[in-house]
Amino acid sequence: MNFTIIIPTHNEESSIGLTLDSLSKQTHLPKQIVVVNDNSTDKTQDIVEAYAERHPFISLVNSKSSNQHLPGSKIINAFYKGFEALNDNYDVICKFDADLIFPKDYLEKLASHFNNNLKLGMASGFCYIEKNGDWVLENLTRKDHIRGALKAYRKDCFLQIGKLKRSMGWDTVDELLAKFYGWEILTDESLHVKHLKPTGISYNKASKYLQGEAMYKMRYGFFITLISALKLAYKKGSFALFTDYMAGYFKAKQEKVVFLVSEDEGKFIRNLRWKGMLGKSV
Repeated sequence: MNFTIIIPTHNEESSIGLTLDSLSKQTHLPKQIVVVNDNSTDKTQDIVEAYAERHPFISLVNSKSSNQHLPGSKIINAFYKGFEALNDNYDVICKFDADLIFPKDYLEKLASHFNNNLKLGMASGFCYIEKNGDWVLENLTRKDHIRGALKAYRKDCFLQIGKLKRSMGWDTVDELLAKFYGWEILTDESLHVKHLKPTGISYNKASKYLQGEAMYKMRYGFFITLISALKLAYKKGSFALFTDYMAGYFKAKQEKVVFLVSEDEGKFIRNLRWKGMLGKSV
């Protein structure tokens, strides 16, 4: 099974080497790793080039964009710069962050999952962060949700969902659309991935309304957005985030921002969300 991996990077000199080192030592080596150096001003490029010299499956693409770290659009725009450099010979395409350390059998186990279930569209392990000298689960979302940091898609699923959306919420709508098209999603609790930078640490103030905007664009509607915003703000320990999320939702509604999904997809997504919130099987 051929794995292609795209890693968007911006000033990741402290971690990109560790990520590439862990991927270059996999028991199931990837077919191709494309690192997109997005406007870095540190030694990210030098480090990636050194790995590319030693491993023919690693390559570098340089890209120029804003230094502003907005979740969603910046990362996905960089992802597509890497996607343009790929050949079409892959079975699974991955979008990985540049601050992860993977266990050596990570890709081998994902390949086994994909081979054993032809309806499996997406799969991943779990992110762990260091806290007081121990590596603990980065518990920000449901355990059946694949984090944006370590997405892996079967090619047919990736194409059917329309690839990745250039928007905050891309890493939620991808799963919802995969389910809409009948694909299954798997998270393997035995695969512990070290996440060196906790999620959101580099987000700037301009991004605070984008989560609510994303909920609008996924056609959640008011009540699902309200409940989702409350839960997310509670997990992050900040009521101020709840008000930001709701402000972003109403702002997007007032401005009639373009939706990410069709009406039929939106209806499916709302039904799925309600079932999940009411504890029913989906």
